[in-house]
Amino acid sequence: MWHKLKLLWKYMEGNKLLYMGAVISIGISTIFTLVNPLVIRVTIDSIIGEEAIQGPLWVHGLIENLGGRSLLMHNLWIAALALVLLNIMNGFFLYAKGKWSAQASEDIARNLREALFNHLQHLSYDYHVKVETGELIQRCTSDVETIRRFLAVQLVEVGRTVFMLGFALFIMLSLDVSLTLVSIIVVPIIFISALIFFMKVQKAFQLSDEAEGRLSTVLQENLTGIRVVRAFGRQAFEAEKFEKSNAEYRDLTYDLIRLLAGYWSLSDLLTMLQIGAVVVVGAYWASIGRITLGTLVVFTTYETMLLWPIRQMGRILTDMGKTLVSIGRIEEIFQHPMEDMDTDGQKPKIEGDIVFENVSFSYDGESPVLKNISFHAEKGKTVAILGATGSGKSSLVHLLLRLYDYQRGSITIDGVELKQIHKKWLRKNIGIVLQEPFLFSKTIKENIGLSKAEAKEKEIILAARAAAIHEGILEFEKGYDTAVGERGVTLSGGQKQRIAIARSLVQDSPVLIFDDSLSAVDTETEEMIRKALKERNKNRTTFIISHRITTVADADMILVLQHGEIVQSGTHEELIQKPGLYQRIWAIQNLLEEEILEEKAISESDIIVSS
Repeated sequence: MWHKLKLLWKYMEGNKLLYMGAVISIGISTIFTLVNPLVIRVTIDSIIGEEAIQGPLWVHGLIENLGGRSLLMHNLWIAALALVLLNIMNGFFLYAKGKWSAQASEDIARNLREALFNHLQHLSYDYHVKVETGELIQRCTSDVETIRRFLAVQLVEVGRTVFMLGFALFIMLSLDVSLTLVSIIVVPIIFISALIFFMKVQKAFQLSDEAEGRLSTVLQENLTGIRVVRAFGRQAFEAEKFEKSNAEYRDLTYDLIRLLAGYWSLSDLLTMLQIGAVVVVGAYWASIGRITLGTLVVFTTYETMLLWPIRQMGRILTDMGKTLVSIGRIEEIFQHPMEDMDTDGQKPKIEGDIVFENVSFSYDGESPVLKNISFHAEKGKTVAILGATGSGKSSLVHLLLRLYDYQRGSITIDGVELKQIHKKWLRKNIGIVLQEPFLFSKTIKENIGLSKAEAKEKEIILAARAAAIHEGILEFEKGYDTAVGERGVTLSGGQKQRIAIARSLVQDSPVLIFDDSLSAVDTETEEMIRKALKERNKNRTTFIISHRITTVADADMILVLQHGEIVQSGTHEELIQKPGLYQRIWAIQNLLEEEILEEKAISESDIIVSS
């Protein structure tokens, strides 16, 4: 717990003076609040009544300067005016407290969100592959809001409680020790119950918060994949899955609410009993003359002022428990180290001569994904990678980008070991087009120009032409200024892939990777793109991952992967002559293509006959 409180203190960096001002303001406000009943006591006992004025000498002097007891008795409005002025001053300092604590908490929340976002941006690719997006959203929003709310309200309330308890007890003890002891009988019981409640509520809130995170994940996944859900008619299944997560969240939140209800009921009962005891005992002692009526008014007023803040300690501890859980969940993100970008690494001129030598890689350190991969991709050449799903094709190019680091072997670019190159520099010089491209909620022009901040319109159009998407873009009403919507939902899969290709081409990298990025386009469009890329990429080293023989046939070298190993390599003409996986795939795809052409010819002849 202390570690988390230290973290909370660290989050307050830069705003501690504002909180100090808020706490001082609440202390001054408390003083004005406590003076009110004393003014009423003096008015009842010593101005209306005939009791001797008790209190510091400056009180006596003030009354004398105002004209003495006789004048004040005939002008009670002066006492009323004093109460009004005290409440105005109280209100002013309460305003200052509210303003400064709100300003500080909002600033802290903003800084925390920015720090979280920045940290997430620099975490490794592997982290983002494994983590649930909904859970991250929950931590960056709901958990940050929990911390903000505690800092804005409850943290300063701790100051109010401490000031109230200290000042009120001091005044009450100075008035009557016995009645003060009666007034605080249940205070230790309330404190003990608050501590027990605090220990229990942390666990209950953590379970509820984690359930909310799982619910957010289900919702986020469903909305992201809504087209798949609709296409396969899985609405009922998804609704049932959401209902289960929702029910789990509801049940755990109910447990939290029951815990809260139990504590508040108990504290309310103890508070009312305590106030009742003061009223009964105080009234009896006032009736027999042991205390004055004004003293009774002060005690009954102070009792309410004293007990409610102490009772509020339960709420403060509740919110503190929630806050500590939220801090823990946020710190779990911060504890994941940012990706080491090798800032001391080299920044050589990259031209694209790439050598893999006995490279092996495993995600978990045990099951190898790539085994002894060796090949040489010469500058300006095209290397195609073919293989079944799970054969290690994407893993191979991920190593080239250093999204993962290989465990054994060597990869060099232009003679420089890959691990010695600055990662950001490396990725700036290697463009990649993924199989499932992501488009932001921006215009087509902004999405294409994303890889190069200073990209000119001419460069964007040239890249779009090379990706065979220029004409399609012009068909939209706003052309390149068309907003594609979240995740590019206004575009077809092929259009998104071609825009992603254009985005990569704008980067103008010496090395270009196509990770099965032509899978959503038809063969005719693919042929257009391949021709344009061949012309444009004469001096670029290009890697093409594909399942289609037609896509890889023109490559200078084709690597055939199976179970993480290169089982064949060569040109298309060489490989179709050798018995093996490539020849079998080529034969199967040729047979399928012939069958499709025959069916097309038959359907066309049927149309001619019928016409």
